[in-house]
Amino acid sequence: MGPSSGHPRSVLRGRRSECEVLTRLLAAVPTGRSSVLVLRGEAGCGKSALLDFMLERTSGFRVVRVVGVESEMELAYAGLHQLCAPMLDRVERLPVPQRDALRVAFGLQKGDVPDPFLIGLAVLTLLAGAAEEQPLACLIDDAQWLDRASVQALAFVARRLMADPVALIFAVREPSDELTGLPELKVQGLGERDSCLVLASAVRGPLDVQVRDRIVAETRGNPLALLQLPRVLTPAELAGGFGLPNTAAVANRVEQSFSRQFRSLPDDTQQLLLTAAAEPIGDLTLLRRAAALQGIRPDAAAPAVAAGLVELGARVRFRHPLVRSAVYQTVSVGDRQAVHRALAEATDIVLDPDRHAWHLARAASEPDEAVADELERSADRARARGGAVAAAAFLERATELTPDRERRGARALAAAQAKLESGAPDSAQALLAAAELGPLDDIRRARLERLRAQLAFSVRRGNDAPALLLNAAEHLEPLDAQLARETYLEALGAAIFAGRLSSSGGGVAEAADAARTAPRAPEPARAIDLLLDGLVRRFTDGYEAGVQPLRRALRALSEEKGGQDVTRWLWLGCRIAPDLWDDMSWHELATQQLRLARDAGALTALPLALTYRAGVEVHAGEFASAAELIDEADVITGATGSARLMYTSLVLSAWRGQEAEAMALIRASLEDATARGEGRAIALADYATAVLYNGLSRYQDSLAAAQRVCEHDDLGLYGWGLTELVEAAVRSDRPDLGATALRRLEERTRAAGTDWALGIEARSRAMLSDGQAADDLYREAVERLARTRIIVHLARAQLLYGEWLRRGNRRVEGRQQLHSAHDTFSRTGADGFAERARRELLATGETIRRPSVDTLQDLTAQEAQIARLARDDLTNPEIGAQLFISPRTVEWHLGKVFAKLDITSRKQLRHALADSSPAG
Repeated sequence: MGPSSGHPRSVLRGRRSECEVLTRLLAAVPTGRSSVLVLRGEAGCGKSALLDFMLERTSGFRVVRVVGVESEMELAYAGLHQLCAPMLDRVERLPVPQRDALRVAFGLQKGDVPDPFLIGLAVLTLLAGAAEEQPLACLIDDAQWLDRASVQALAFVARRLMADPVALIFAVREPSDELTGLPELKVQGLGERDSCLVLASAVRGPLDVQVRDRIVAETRGNPLALLQLPRVLTPAELAGGFGLPNTAAVANRVEQSFSRQFRSLPDDTQQLLLTAAAEPIGDLTLLRRAAALQGIRPDAAAPAVAAGLVELGARVRFRHPLVRSAVYQTVSVGDRQAVHRALAEATDIVLDPDRHAWHLARAASEPDEAVADELERSADRARARGGAVAAAAFLERATELTPDRERRGARALAAAQAKLESGAPDSAQALLAAAELGPLDDIRRARLERLRAQLAFSVRRGNDAPALLLNAAEHLEPLDAQLARETYLEALGAAIFAGRLSSSGGGVAEAADAARTAPRAPEPARAIDLLLDGLVRRFTDGYEAGVQPLRRALRALSEEKGGQDVTRWLWLGCRIAPDLWDDMSWHELATQQLRLARDAGALTALPLALTYRAGVEVHAGEFASAAELIDEADVITGATGSARLMYTSLVLSAWRGQEAEAMALIRASLEDATARGEGRAIALADYATAVLYNGLSRYQDSLAAAQRVCEHDDLGLYGWGLTELVEAAVRSDRPDLGATALRRLEERTRAAGTDWALGIEARSRAMLSDGQAADDLYREAVERLARTRIIVHLARAQLLYGEWLRRGNRRVEGRQQLHSAHDTFSRTGADGFAERARRELLATGETIRRPSVDTLQDLTAQEAQIARLARDDLTNPEIGAQLFISPRTVEWHLGKVFAKLDITSRKQLRHALADSSPAG
């Protein structure tokens, strides 16, 4: 699709509206507004031409252009390296975790596997820094052929750009899941009039009207097809139209036309084009070395250049990706193998060992252990860079090329593990089947069973996973004691999720009983060993027997301060702590988990850490802080394409008394949990329902939900459910049910012995008592809970005490307790309980005003979090690193904060936010 004449810069025919969109998009960038767009359309529709149009209009911009190549899809971060290469001189200015992650990803240094989204954050910081000097335009063509790791990182960047002068434009045939949801412009075929004009420009001489109409109709206005297809029609066909209509897809027809052009070239030229098509990076020096190895003449490229199929400049560039595809697919398998063999020989094995190995693999016509071994080493390097997809691809091809059956089975097992880690469970299942065909030794057979169980859990968090993991653990016992213990702990974790929906019906108790046979823990015992032993005691010998072992496990988790084991199992510690009514350990472990995730930039783990920390904040009465953390988790899961974590959102909305929102979340959670077989989520939904309706004084509804919670001993939730059950039963005039629940509750609270536990027990016992005994118990509950971080339960104790005093006609004393409860509930935003307290105060003759709207409520959750961090003296780069946005975006948000709070400087933030909670 060529430019119209008479203009200094190209104007694309039939693309007026698209060009206007792109022009406005570019014009906004220098003003400090980031622009992101996905151009979507079939091959040949003109996406590349639109990128060229933008390129001509980027005067004053720094421009980086990236082109995805199909054969590069297996090489992790190859596309990202194309984008960042011109800016690598700025890498040393990045924060250390980001700098190291990017350098490891690009193979510039060795290190631990970096979190993929930390790499995305590093790229965001790199682009934002470069854009401070000059507006930046990143044009990414054929994004469907970028390696997945690069697409994931770039999609993350696209979702986090906001106030930086950066344009990020993707051209893609069909967007991947990673790009779904980004602003999109669909590029369709040209209209009939413009199609006729473009077709006329490609045809010399007269064109039969019927032929013209047929070509326009068949190409559906595809510009590349309109320009290319006439070249392969005979003069008779162009003049008279006697040829039969071709019903093949437009892209296929265009590719066929390029194939015919290719076959018309001299043999040496064909061989040179084939070599260029097989060499993805467009390295002209490498192409010439490979050509010389094949005896191709130096001037062989001239006919292809004259035909407009390829350009030889600083890099080798095909006229269109379909030319590359047509050339590569036209020749025989043997010809392709010969070309890859030459490219392998021409590639420096020291500087680029992975491409050398990949070309060798493409050249292999039969199993070859030497090539398979080299591919295995490439997989190790890819894994070290965080390229799980590339590692899986290398190992899969290594499996195919392994002649020995036993080694092939071992490599298939390793490839399956890599496929699971790279998010390709279907491929992992197929490789597991392949691994089973080979003779596996006992340890590999047990590892295979474990991997199959991990697949069942990771794909659907299935309730069949615990039994599969237990079977694998049993087989591992005589082979690898430590791995067996880890697998037993995985089985217990899976059983905790499955809960009442366990496929065997025995649930976590059955898993714990099976884990009794686990090999003895090594000395000194690891934190995960203590977790395993403590959970086994908890679910086999009873709650009381598990208290002390589990406390030792929590201390070990807290004291180890890091390491893969600790990071991996902190989530379990955050569930055990509330089961032990240990609010301090819960706070410490959730804080530690969040700190480790932030320090490592581990965006895959960070949403879960934020969610657990938000749960602590909910019970501490810091609903605003909890909402900020949940909002941050939602933003990250949205940017990374992960599933939203709704659990804490559900509990928060229940405590807030927002019935419509809470019940919508509860229904969605129940439907999802039932479909996946996750019984614990069902218990959590019922607990949230019980809290909601106790707050709204709908005690019969609360009683039914609390009874459902207490049907199974779900870790942590069972004790909480008993607490709600006592209150709902007493208020529903069912003291018999309340007394039964109290006896079950006492077994736990007295064994735990914390102020949280004993305060809850005293509060619950008071509701079933009378006279001075009740008064003493309520006072004890208030005193004990005042020493904890569980502020919402302190306020509920004060509410219950105030209600009891008011009903006993002790109005003055009742007002004091009710005021304290009302103030706490109003401050936190627990509207249901606040209204309950307000009604009680009115019954005492007190006049209560509804709380005024706080100016801080005008701030979004992210604005509030940025404001608090700025108040706490963090710099813009520090805030940006913590919240995964650029410093310029932080400054943009602060401008909005200042306007909403009617202040002009950071110093005034301290006064404006004086009464608000610290940032999470």
